[in-house]
Amino acid sequence: MSEIGEERTRERPSRGWVWIVVAIAVVLGLIAGFIGGLLGRNIGAPAPSASPTPAAVSSAGAVCDATTVSNEVLPAVVTISATNGAEGGVGTGEIIRDDGYIVTNNHVISVAANGGEITVLYSSGETAPATLVGRDPRADLAVLKVDHSSPLPTIELGSSEQVQVGQPVVALGAPLGLSGTVTAGIVSAVGRDVTVPSDDDQTTLLAGAIQTDAAINPGNSGGPLVDCDGRLIGINTAIATVPTSSGESGGGSVGIGFAVPVDRAISIVDQIIETGSASYPYFGVAVAAISANSAADFGVEAGLYVASVVAGGPAAEAGIQAGDIILTVDGEPATSPETLTAITLEAQPGDEVEIGYLRDGMTATTTVTLQEAPRS
Repeated sequence: MSEIGEERTRERPSRGWVWIVVAIAVVLGLIAGFIGGLLGRNIGAPAPSASPTPAAVSSAGAVCDATTVSNEVLPAVVTISATNGAEGGVGTGEIIRDDGYIVTNNHVISVAANGGEITVLYSSGETAPATLVGRDPRADLAVLKVDHSSPLPTIELGSSEQVQVGQPVVALGAPLGLSGTVTAGIVSAVGRDVTVPSDDDQTTLLAGAIQTDAAINPGNSGGPLVDCDGRLIGINTAIATVPTSSGESGGGSVGIGFAVPVDRAISIVDQIIETGSASYPYFGVAVAAISANSAADFGVEAGLYVASVVAGGPAAEAGIQAGDIILTVDGEPATSPETLTAITLEAQPGDEVEIGYLRDGMTATTTVTLQEAPRS
């Protein structure tokens, strides 16, 4: 993947949006699925893939029996419409519990999160109102609840830990509002760290995302990526697109899509169902990357300047102070705040992280024991 280049945006039409940004070679865009338009937003390039883990999966080069998968999975897939009266759009979700709990992306329903309306369309053609149980913009996940007189069909949960590069997969959803669409492909890579837009003009990190070439487009957001047995392995969330000849972002699939791994997603979903929100471990510091232009002024080649430290937080207890420069995190160079973010997204409270830092011209190391972040 190439480095991020000049950002280019498009005017948003009156209906719908999807986040897109131009990279030198590709543009990563959230597949919000809001029909009828695009809203230019910044999105970062993914980090290199981690090595695949061994798994008992179909042989590389094989393909799924998409007909069988469709018959098994589509009854548990819903099309989601969200509106606040002025704006609206369409996405996808999957029923994970037969009493009506549905998982989707936060960006699919965020337009209706503060007083809007959310409805779901079942594969049977029936529609029903849905309530928002809770959402986590940091993970781009949300949980909805529908009332139903009888148990609903549910998607079977798989394990993203068992996902292997090259294994065949199937994506299901409502690209461009076309409910019940099925596409097939393979897992192209695992362990991608992809920066995407979030609420309030902020960004978030899809840590350890699954990359796939199964065609996903605006409207697939929140929908399932499944293995050949129809088991959920990821939540489709972002795509890459290529700039047009005019320099603007193309909005369709080019075979580079990203899904939130199911193991991480379900852990967050369970928290949302239980408490209405999700919590993560935290370092308790505010940091800023030291630019190449100012590195010499700090006497370092790169690092993270510690702007502030939370009193009584993990970093403070480890002896980190405001004004320190973090040089390494677990032995790896610290060049971006996302270095710390990626750890908190996948770590557990109590995990230890070794920090190398510079203070008054002297280097030192300390161990930060992560704590659960206070819930908002």
